[in-house]
Amino acid sequence: MKKIVVFASGSGSNFQTIVDKLHQKTCEVALLVCDKAGAYCLERAEKLHIPTFVFNPKEYETKADFEKEICQRLNLIQPDLIVLAGYMRIIGETLLNAYEGKIINIHPALLPAFPGRDGIGDALNYGVKVMGVTVHYVDAGIDTGNIIDQACFKRTGNETREEVETRIHALEHELYPQVITQLLQA
Repeated sequence: MKKIVVFASGSGSNFQTIVDKLHQKTCEVALLVCDKAGAYCLERAEKLHIPTFVFNPKEYETKADFEKEICQRLNLIQPDLIVLAGYMRIIGETLLNAYEGKIINIHPALLPAFPGRDGIGDALNYGVKVMGVTVHYVDAGIDTGNIIDQACFKRTGNETREEVETRIHALEHELYPQVITQLLQA
C-alpha cells in the first residue's frame, strides 16, 4: 500500500478528512509532521492512531537543520507523497531537493491569484465573485508550483467571511482526497 505523510500546523481538519477518507483504503497515512506542540491536529492524530513527529523550529539553528531531521524520519517511511494540510512554513531546499515532485499543498484561493497566508481575506477584499481552492505542487516559491486541480463556487456577495470559509473548507475536504487518490494511482 502506498504511503503518505501529512504536514500540519493547526486544527487539522484536512488531516482528519484525509485519514477518514483514505487511510487503509487508498493509502497508509504513515506520519503526521507538526511544528507546533499543542496543535489540535496532534490530538486528532492520537485519536486516529497515526504516529506523529513534533518539532520546535526554534530549537534548531537553521531551517536546513530541522528539515534534515524531518528527512531522516521520512527516509524511514519512504513516502510516495507528502501532503501539506495547513502547514504554515515555507518548505526549504533541503526537503524540496529530497522529495522533488512529491510534495503537494492545498491553498484556499484560485491560484495564481491571492497566494500567501490569507488567500481568503485577500480574495474577499478584492471583491471576487468566484472563490475556490487550488491543489498544487510545492516549489521554492510561495504558492507558485504547478497547479494540479482547482474547485470553485460563485459568491452571492452577501456571505460573511465565516460562511465563505465554511464553503472553502467543504471544497478542500472534497478535492484534496480526490487529488491525492489520483496522484497515488498514476
